Amino acid sequence: MYAQLHAPLGPVVGERTAKEFASLRIHTVGDLLRFIPRRYLSGTDLTDLATLSEGEHVAVIARVADIRRHEGHGQPGRSARPGRLEVLLSDGHGRLTATFFGKTHLLTWWERQLREGVAGVFVGKVGSFRGNLQMSHPVFAMMDGSGRIVATSEEKERIATLATGGLVGLYPATARLPTWKVAECARLALAALAGVDDPWPAWLRERAGVLDLPTALAAVHEPASLAEAGRGAERLRFDEALATQLTMAYRRADAANRPAVPRVPVPGGLLDAFDERLPFRLTDGQSSVSAAIQSDLARSRPMQRLLQGEVGSGKTVVALRAMLTVVDAGGQAALLAPTEVLASQHYQTIRALLGDLGQGRMLGAPDVATDVVLLTGSLSAAAKRTALLRAASGEAGIVIGTHALLSDRVQFADLGLIVVDEQHRFGVEQRAVLADKAAGRPHVLVLTATPIPRSVAMTIFGDLDVSTLAELPSGRAEVSTVVVDAASRPQWVDRAWERVREEVSTGRQVFVVVPRIGGRGGSSADGAGVVELADELRSGPLAGLRVGVLHGQLPTEAKDEAMGAFVAGALDVLVATTVIEVGVDVPNASMMVIWDADKFGISQLHQLRGRIGRGAHPGVCLLVTRVPAGEPARDRLDVVAGTRDGFELAELDLEQRREGDVLGASQAGSRSSLRLLRVLEHADLIAQARDLAAECVARDPGAATPGFADAIRATELLASPDWLERN
Repeated sequence: MYAQLHAPLGPVVGERTAKEFASLRIHTVGDLLRFIPRRYLSGTDLTDLATLSEGEHVAVIARVADIRRHEGHGQPGRSARPGRLEVLLSDGHGRLTATFFGKTHLLTWWERQLREGVAGVFVGKVGSFRGNLQMSHPVFAMMDGSGRIVATSEEKERIATLATGGLVGLYPATARLPTWKVAECARLALAALAGVDDPWPAWLRERAGVLDLPTALAAVHEPASLAEAGRGAERLRFDEALATQLTMAYRRADAANRPAVPRVPVPGGLLDAFDERLPFRLTDGQSSVSAAIQSDLARSRPMQRLLQGEVGSGKTVVALRAMLTVVDAGGQAALLAPTEVLASQHYQTIRALLGDLGQGRMLGAPDVATDVVLLTGSLSAAAKRTALLRAASGEAGIVIGTHALLSDRVQFADLGLIVVDEQHRFGVEQRAVLADKAAGRPHVLVLTATPIPRSVAMTIFGDLDVSTLAELPSGRAEVSTVVVDAASRPQWVDRAWERVREEVSTGRQVFVVVPRIGGRGGSSADGAGVVELADELRSGPLAGLRVGVLHGQLPTEAKDEAMGAFVAGALDVLVATTVIEVGVDVPNASMMVIWDADKFGISQLHQLRGRIGRGAHPGVCLLVTRVPAGEPARDRLDVVAGTRDGFELAELDLEQRREGDVLGASQAGSRSSLRLLRVLEHADLIAQARDLAAECVARDPGAATPGFADAIRATELLASPDWLERN
């Protein structure tokens, strides 16, 4: 079955047609059979014309309500203007005009076909003329009194097949692939699967309460009833859920069977010394998660845990306590960060938290102290050589770095824990390389500051135990958020820059975030980028202030210099792209202006806002936009201004954008690896599949069932490597 589903589409539908399907991300027989109609109509039912939208390629069933003929003008010949036939279609309530242009004999032929009071199927693209929806030159076939198509040509015979089985399936279509052609190709694909067995064992289908796959595919594309079509689609959604959960379940089982060195807390060691010096009390959430992590580290199988937490919830302290536990037990910890800016931030933060406990064997350091080293690509040769020696000798208990940690030259004496920050930015092969540097299987702690809805966590991180920090540490300041309407109230923008000057005058600092590096060469009103806006601010509303620039295309030294100057207080305002979105910790920054805020998603706006209010000073975030009220992009901004609950915002973000490529790195809904499954809408189905996947592993630990092995392999092929490890 899997071999047939993954067969190329060309030999089944023809190579030319297969190329047309490629624009719909349909390349195999299985892709086509999982491309299900968006809705079904009975052959005698009329389409609700109110549901049509301009730009759609549709097939509608409607009745001819009126015909108006307009003859052409001019003398016969090339100079004559063609006539026009306007056919008013109706569902009994709404109206749609079908317009045909042609010479007199064509108008007469169409007029005979399209008689008033007769229903037909009309296939074409919905446009508009003078505010009213219309179709120009739709392909059509008329019906008789019993709802059967009166076929008068090969093309109309194909359209007639839409009503096979009593229902008309309306597929998402394109200009080259009208819905009748998709239906015809789906029938060819069904025929190619004739006689192939179901990939799931009978006990699994029975427990899940689903149809067998051949029956389900036929029910989707050639249903006798809407209920039958629904049951067919349910099986296809279940298959997507189960394939993902099977992959995760076998990964969990594989990890549980691999030995790891237990890292048991040592009384009176580095961790205890660190806890005694902490200038604040851990939140209940931090204490609870830390206890769970220590329990994991003490086991002889590797920890696989995801720690998600609100911006500023204290994930770094929890991760550091885990690293100190491993160091106490004689091991080393590596922290992998996606950018040099973030790696340097982690290094500075951890050194500051540890104080002389992080100075290694330096004179005057406590006996329990360890060394903390930073390893990035921009280090000088001498500094890099020193860091490498400390890591290889075990002198450095904590090694922090970027992709430079993955180099063949980097060796560890006893790597016991890998902490991966913002793991979705790393490819799987990169993490696997780091894991291979350990003699045994290292424990893994994954950090993310992006709140993840439970249904997404089950789908993406199904192989990890998930811990959540939702409580903010005491002492964090409140941050107020305001939408600045630059279009209807331009004076508010002027006031925003005045507010920046006021904040700086009190000794505070300000972020200005811009969605692009280079703009269109115009002013801020024309969509300027970081560079243009910074120049405009320096010479205009923020003249006299110390304004710096930071973006991803700057050389590493320039980026470090700009960020270092801002952290040190040598800059008043930092105009930056989203490179400051994650990990940047400047307690003195109390204000943020997000320019063209409508260009960002909900979760990203929440992440950016988290860079301020990290000290004792109240924060203010201004979302500047030229999008008018009532537009979806403006609604997003109002939602962000209305709450600071990251998990509530994550749910709303998911509803608006869909889940994106939940098996890969893309976070845009248009290219999701899941064709039918919606992780919010089908959360219960995902949970059921998770339970059944665990039972599959218990019954068949080696994945000897061919369908299981095929499903895992197919999932890995679908996924970009950012989520699913292939080792």
